[in-house]
Order: sequence, then structure tokens, then C-alpha cells
Amino acid sequence: MEQFIEDFSQKAIVLLSKLPKVEIAKAMNILQAAFERDGRIYVVGNGGSLALATHWVADFNKTVFSHNLDEHQRRFQAIRLPTTEEELTAWANDMVFAGPLRNYIQDSDVLIAISSSGNSENIIRAVELARANKVPVIGISGFDGGRLDPLSDAKIVIRTTPGEYELVEGIHAIVLHIFTKYFKEYFDHVLLLRKDREKLLATAV
Repeated sequence: MEQFIEDFSQKAIVLLSKLPKVEIAKAMNILQAAFERDGRIYVVGNGGSLALATHWVADFNKTVFSHNLDEHQRRFQAIRLPTTEEELTAWANDMVFAGPLRNYIQDSDVLIAISSSGNSENIIRAVELARANKVPVIGISGFDGGRLDPLSDAKIVIRTTPGEYELVEGIHAIVLHIFTKYFKEYFDHVLLLRKDREKLLATAV
């Protein structure tokens, strides 16, 4: 049992050492650009990836700004699709994400698509809809990246042998927290600069 734990941990350590840092940074730039143009961030995922998508939305909308919620009049606008269980079952076929996405999508937005295999048909349809509307796509996948990888503007692939969902989803959660920690510190810094500037203007008067 202890050897199993050690083997799993070592695999995770190796995957973390090989994180696609350039693609993660590219994704952060896409998200920051969406914030600056007041765009929305849609997040989609199946199964365990749906749980990650929901977690992602909570962190983007609240945790990133948690130190100074009252100070940030404008925040990320992250939306998990579908937004309700009623919609989820109503759209419960290959249009489960593309259907509700079509109701909202604008060219100022971003789509984050999470799929361990990169081949989920309902994810691919949402990505194709985003691309048709010139909306950038951040692809979060595993294994060999599947069909999602070449369709993504930022390609965050956790490369494993097919079927290692536990490792892929675990590393995806770490990528989420990298994003959250980065933007939390970024907006804290922006707020500090703004307050310093306001103090200088107040003393100059």
C-alpha cells in the first residue's frame, strides 16, 4: 500500500516538473485581456472536470479578490455552463455546453474547456462555437491532448498515458490554483498602486 502511494506521488511530481509553463502564461494573458475588455469567462467540463469548472468559477469570481472585495468595483465575470441543473438536463446531449453558450457568447469573451481526454464531443462543439465567434479558447486537457489541443489558443496538456484520469484531474486542480494565486497577487498589487497614487494626489493638492 505504501509503495502504491509512493508510485502515484512520484508520477505526480514528474508531471508537475513538466507543466507547460509557456502555455499557462499564455492562458493568463488571455484571461487578463478579457478582464480589461470587460469580457466574460465561460468554463465547461464533464464529470470530475465539471467539479473543477465549478471550483474555477468560485475562485475567479471571489477568491481572487478576497483580500479586498469591497475595493474592486470590477471583477472577473466567470460563468460555469450550464448554469443550473435544469439546463444541464434540458441540454443533455452533445449540445450540453454549446447550447447555453450560444445564448451568451460575445467576441469579448473567453472559453475555458476542461477535458481529460480532449475528445469529449460536447466540449468540442462548444470550442468550435467559440472559434466560429472569434472567442479565444484555453484548452485544459490530458493524455495526448486529443481533439481539443489543436483547437485551443492556449494548450495546457498534462501528458500521461491514456486513462490516467486521477493524475490529470489532480494536476488540473493545481493549474487552477496557479491561476488563482497569480491573479490574487496581481490585483492586490494593482490596488496597492492605486492607493499610493491616490495618496500622492491628495498630498499634492
